[in-house]
Amino acid sequence: MTTLSVDHIVGYFEAMSPDALERLAGVYADDAFFKDPFNEVTGLPAIRRIYEHMYEALLEPRFRIVNRIVDGPQAMFEWDFHFRIRSWKPHETWTVHGTTHLRFGADGRIVYHRDYWDTAEELYAKLPVIGGLMRFLRRKMG
Repeated sequence: MTTLSVDHIVGYFEAMSPDALERLAGVYADDAFFKDPFNEVTGLPAIRRIYEHMYEALLEPRFRIVNRIVDGPQAMFEWDFHFRIRSWKPHETWTVHGTTHLRFGADGRIVYHRDYWDTAEELYAKLPVIGGLMRFLRRKMG
């Protein structure tokens, strides 16, 4: 995997938009695997549906890659994901911090995409009722 190819993928994610989904096949292999805290799918159509849902549920979602480690046919990206929730407090911007592990096929496209982020800290703790419960549990366990 060349640095240029990783630069291309970083650029794709940072400039991602609903229109960019038309170019998803240039980034992901047809039988790519994708997993995050809410989804586990295989295949380009299923991965596309995840991103389509993101654009339906969120306002102005955008990724900012803040660090990367490349080792041959794989890479790790540290990122911040900024968004607003369309159906709840659409004026409030949220940020989730996470990491992605990617593996690339011989043609440079992604064959494995695994996102790691703490749903309790990054999402649930910020919600009114669940957040109070999460903070209570953290105090009791810490």
